[in-house]
Order: sequence, then C-alpha cells, then structure tokens
Amino acid sequence: MLTTQFLPGAPDWIDLGVPDVEAAAAFYRGVFGWAFQSAGPDAGGYGFFQQDGRTVAALGPLMEEGATAAWTTYFATPDADATAKLVVQHGGRVRAEPFDVFTAGRMAHFTDPAGARFAVWQGGDTKGLDLVTEQGSLAWAELHVSDPAAVQPFYQAVFGWRVETVPMGPVDYIVISTAEGDDASFGGLAPLGEGDAPHWLPYFEVADCDATLARAQELGATVVMPAESVEGVGRFAAVDDPFGARCAIITSSS
Repeated sequence: MLTTQFLPGAPDWIDLGVPDVEAAAAFYRGVFGWAFQSAGPDAGGYGFFQQDGRTVAALGPLMEEGATAAWTTYFATPDADATAKLVVQHGGRVRAEPFDVFTAGRMAHFTDPAGARFAVWQGGDTKGLDLVTEQGSLAWAELHVSDPAAVQPFYQAVFGWRVETVPMGPVDYIVISTAEGDDASFGGLAPLGEGDAPHWLPYFEVADCDATLARAQELGATVVMPAESVEGVGRFAAVDDPFGARCAIITSSS
C-alpha cells in the first residue's frame, strides 16, 4: 500500500509537464477539484496541485528540448547521486544529473533500459507528497513496457524492489513492492499497448470512476482505456488529457 512514509524505492512525488500550465490547472481542477498553488516567482512557473491544502501532485512547463506533455513519477531515494550511478551501471540513462531544488530536496531524471522515463526525489525540507491513496491523490504506479520481465532486473538493482506475480482476472499481473515493509506494494508492471511508447502510468483514486471519466471527456480528455472492473481490485480507466499526458483513475474495492 502506498503511504506517505516514503520507504526507499516508493513513489514519493509526481508532476506533470505541459505546454500550457494555466489550461492544465483548469482541466485538473475540473476533473479532480484540485487547486493550483504557484511555487513562487523563482520556480519558473512550477507549482503544486492541492486538495484541502495538501499537495497531491505538481505542475510545470515543459523544460526538456523536444519534450511532450507527460506525467513523471518520482521514487524515494536516500542518495540521488548514488542512484544515478546505479542507473548507468545497469543500462539506464541519466537525462538530468542530480541537482538541489533550493532546500526542498534533490532530484534527478532518468530513462530505463526499456525507454520509460522516471525520476527520483531525495527529500529535504519537502519529504514528498502530503496525501496519497485517498480520494483525489496518487494510489498506484504502473510501468508499461514491451517486456515487463526483462526490465525487472534493472529496477531491482536500482531500488531493490520485490516482485510477485498474482492472478488478476483472466491474466497474471506483476506487483512491485519496496525492499522494506510488510504491506509495501505500490505498483505493477504491464505489457505495452499497441502503438504506445514505454511509460509510467499514475493512477489517481476517485469516488466514482465512471463519473470522473465522463467529466474528463467533457473537458477534452481522450479515453485510451474504457472503464472496467476487476474483482478485488476495483474499477479503473485511463485517459490522455487535452495535452496528451496519460493518467489513470481508479475506484478501489473496499
């Protein structure tokens, strides 16, 4: 279960890069009810999505040359520099070397051997998100690649993740957990859809998957995975927002 304890290797931050911050803030306010709070004049347009004053994600302009709109999942690390070395040693690529974000923490951006982008956050004054798992916040993170089994050794070497194959409906699903913790599962590995590029897919918890999906469509999102239910898991769907960034929504089983 994803918590704000942020064990090493667990998702501890997530942000969205888009060409139009103001329009994106309006879209996600309409879908999830999030408020957008600027990080200030020195933050280059970066700011925080908040629910009841608690940060659930972040938003900023595209920074990398040639970048397209996308969500980026960050994983907790006690040492971003050491993690960067492990990424390179095991076949990944560093896109942004570790750097300090004022006194908030230290981050770095990578691409795994399968081509999926991700990042790490070494918490300083900001340990991570204020809220996860509850409605309107990050609940799950899923890696979509052409060969999920082939990328497992990379992430296990970098983060020490544990993996377990479990039945989910008619297929088997690979669940990933941090090296520490009894109930530390936070995500999974899934085969890549036809025509898709490798990516990490964030799932946000919502009260009503179908109603949220309909609202997202009304505001300009494109459905890429219609709502479906899996016993013991919940009801979920995935969309591309109006800028092409993909995310999923889920109403988890109680």
